[in-house]
Amino acid sequence: QVQLVESGGGSVQAGGSLRLSCAGSGYRYSSYCMAWFRQAPGKEREGVATIHSDGSISYADSVKGRFTISQDNAKNTGYLQMNSVIPEDTAMYYCAARYVRCSLLWYEYNNWGQGTQVTVSS
Repeated sequence: QVQLVESGGGSVQAGGSLRLSCAGSGYRYSSYCMAWFRQAPGKEREGVATIHSDGSISYADSVKGRFTISQDNAKNTGYLQMNSVIPEDTAMYYCAARYVRCSLLWYEYNNWGQGTQVTVSS
């Protein structure tokens, strides 16, 4: 069972920056994908960004050019650098993991962290 623990959320003004971290453990295979999702109240959980252990990356259109996903394989830790944030980025952010291939579809993941809240004020 993969364990994931997020940190780094908080409150920030529009235009500011935050960096989220996701510490992972318990991976059984070397080929895996770590992803970030977010869910605002009353809305469906949406994919934000994914990064594979081979280094390949993908982003949702809504965050391209503003967010950067990265990982430290030695530490099994993923990061989401959030720049130029806007109020619409306000949500609970979750990291998730799955083996083999990446996806921005939340229902394709079965390993989740507890979430960290991000609030952007205008």
